[in-house]
Amino acid sequence: MRVFALLLPVLFFGCRTPVPAPSDAPYLLVLGIAQDAGFPQAGCRKDCCRPLWSDLSARRRVTALGLVDPVSGERWLFEATPDLPDQLSVLAQAEPPATEMRPDGIFLTHAHIGHYTGLMHLGREAMGAPSVPVFAMPRMTRFLTENGPWSQLVSLQNIALQPLVADSAIVLNERLKVTPFLVPHRDEFSETVGFLIEGPQRKALFIPDIDKWDRWERDILAQVRQVDLALLDGTFFRNGEIPNRDMSEIPHPFIEESLSLFSALDEPDRAKVHFIHFNHTNPAIAGDEGAVGVVQEAGCRIAEEGWLFPF
Repeated sequence: MRVFALLLPVLFFGCRTPVPAPSDAPYLLVLGIAQDAGFPQAGCRKDCCRPLWSDLSARRRVTALGLVDPVSGERWLFEATPDLPDQLSVLAQAEPPATEMRPDGIFLTHAHIGHYTGLMHLGREAMGAPSVPVFAMPRMTRFLTENGPWSQLVSLQNIALQPLVADSAIVLNERLKVTPFLVPHRDEFSETVGFLIEGPQRKALFIPDIDKWDRWERDILAQVRQVDLALLDGTFFRNGEIPNRDMSEIPHPFIEESLSLFSALDEPDRAKVHFIHFNHTNPAIAGDEGAVGVVQEAGCRIAEEGWLFPF
């Protein structure tokens, strides 16, 4: 019998090798860890991004997850990012390899650019995909239906919108289900949700964007205790990270704030926490030893592209 660690680092994007399936268990793949604009970010010539313009192999894709069921061969995507072509390729190569790159469904959290604009690659100028199920909340559904060019994806049936209802589970198959829940965020065009992803043995929490933990009606500590993996908003490491910007206008829980809050968790629960969705200014995305060390000393982790989590 093969034994797999709960989180297994695999070099997807560099070597393009398929991912070994953990026995027959469904599993999550981390397909990207960057904030909406990616890493490096367009127009940035600062120390955080400048080295990557001459070494694009070190770049990081925008935050997305893949969910694979090796028994049925089905695979789903969480978020449609600007890096969708790469991420669909990796998802298709995951064991067992798929015969096509069309996913069995895409779950969207909200209408900020890194989370839905990859849908453009499903349209007539690109894949011309047939009726990809796209799971979206009511305001997100209206946004896609009533605004071009996304409305063309609907009218040409490149995507088939599937309604999400907060706190109501979507049963994917007999082994997997997904439940959306509302979180406070800058909801200019749509509501924002996170997802609870449940398999036969384990549960994962995915919250890439939230304003602040204390603005949420739920207790994040209680939520972490109830799951086996928590992939949480790590957009900024600390206040003042973006010079000459009022960071209250782009609220996220700073990693330093989250670590202080999560110190109330027992060690096994802190180990479940993996930060994701890093802005290009966040030292953690570049593997800065100081930043990563602070997170690890607090008992938490930095998510990496290629990590695998079996259910």
